[in-house]
Amino acid sequence: MDTFASVRYIVDDVPAAIEFYTTHLGFALRSNPAPAFADVTQGPLRLLLSGPQSSGARATPAEASGAGRNRIHLIVDDLDAEIARLEAADIVFRSELTAGPGGRQILIADPAGNLVELFQPAT
Repeated sequence: MDTFASVRYIVDDVPAAIEFYTTHLGFALRSNPAPAFADVTQGPLRLLLSGPQSSGARATPAEASGAGRNRIHLIVDDLDAEIARLEAADIVFRSELTAGPGGRQILIADPAGNLVELFQPAT
């Protein structure tokens, strides 16, 4: 059995989410057993993509359904190259490039608005 750290993202459109993560961020489709759910993986990260009809989405209380500041954090080797590649694919950035003592980062969002942080550690 594979061991993953799993994160659930509630999405509006499961096929669009699959396409976003597999095409633009290098995730692999692990399963898509129903139109309401899929999971994609990258290394030890398993991202559970739950559409409106999935049990995960239905279990979310209305008062907890707003977007937060949480995001998955993906380490990249060359942030400038990733930014150029994603700009060419018309991906919209949700932040400016930010640099700090630990490295540089920028935020993008999946089609449902879930945040993804691309991070290049300082050398």
